[in-house]
Amino acid sequence: MLKETLIKATNEAAKVLTAYFNQPLVITHKEGVNNLVTEADHKSEAVIIGIIKESFPGHHILTEESGDLSQESEYKWIIDPIDGTVNFANGLPICCVSIGIEHRGKMIMGAVYNPFMNEFFFAERGAGATLNDKPIHVSEKSEAMKSCLATGFPYTYLDMPNGPLGVFSRLIRKGIPVRRLGSAAIDLCWVAAGRFDGFYEHKLQAWDSAAGIVIVEEAGGRVTDLKGNEYSPYQPGIIATNGRIHDELCRWINTEVEM
Repeated sequence: MLKETLIKATNEAAKVLTAYFNQPLVITHKEGVNNLVTEADHKSEAVIIGIIKESFPGHHILTEESGDLSQESEYKWIIDPIDGTVNFANGLPICCVSIGIEHRGKMIMGAVYNPFMNEFFFAERGAGATLNDKPIHVSEKSEAMKSCLATGFPYTYLDMPNGPLGVFSRLIRKGIPVRRLGSAAIDLCWVAAGRFDGFYEHKLQAWDSAAGIVIVEEAGGRVTDLKGNEYSPYQPGIIATNGRIHDELCRWINTEVEM
């Protein structure tokens, strides 16, 4: 029932994205620069919440736009109604619906759907990861220097050492290709599918990564915080890789001197 509800909610929310895509949008701004929210975000989120509450009225729900709809429950649904809103608002088809399910503090299931590319990623803990119902696996690259990476940048830059720009500069100056798609959920899924060998970001929210981390791990990858420790979606930094380049990439990110 959990899986069926998750898939239904993801599919129905994606219909909202396709209906509003490349149409005139009502856009408002949250705190920060270019931190947009559209009427499609709110509509997609309402559809998802409605479907979850119909089947599981007692479950805890955490969403990007409505916040923490707390309930006393062992289950928490973590929702990003549109991951990549800036892309969506500008007619760029790199955006998606992302929903993860947490049970007793552990992510157990995730779905990420980009309807514009017809790519539905899904994973259940212990059952592997799929793209459009076909199994996917991480890449086999073994050197970070020869890898293709993805990252993202926060809308507000903190004056911190070894921050997003410093790490990005260090990597690209060594000739390591680093891409910036604008959707962390898609970045994670593309690591799971072997398109990227690794992804890192300094500042994410739980709804950005909740679904994707299950998909990466079930595809054979590894996910940690920026220091290489156990990952929690409730702290900001993340490294997700095929596992083979993980320790090397972690050193690149945490070492300010040239390697």
